[in-house]
Amino acid sequence: MLTVVSDIDVLTRFGRALADPIRCRILLALRDAPAYPADLADTLGISRTRLSNHLACLRDCGLVVTVPDGRRTRYELADERLGHALDDLRTAVVAVETDRTCVEADDKGCC
Repeated sequence: MLTVVSDIDVLTRFGRALADPIRCRILLALRDAPAYPADLADTLGISRTRLSNHLACLRDCGLVVTVPDGRRTRYELADERLGHALDDLRTAVVAVETDRTCVEADDKGCC
């Protein structure tokens, strides 16, 4: 059953997904093309068990969906706009990285 979630919930879920480098790598791989878990595990160089846990998280966050394909299951981004959002975030972070505005950046390692 689909439910409407608040903007804060959506951003929190997206942030949770992006908080792990492996999940970021999965999202970037799926941005390029849908993939099967075995292929993703090989491409990313991680175990299928570990990949499965991360895919479950991404499914729970609503960022990826499964698509039955015969006896196999393919994964893809839940919405093609997520690929554009990932590109936008990536380029925004690159822009911020060179323009450090946080006064605590050197002391705390943020920004």
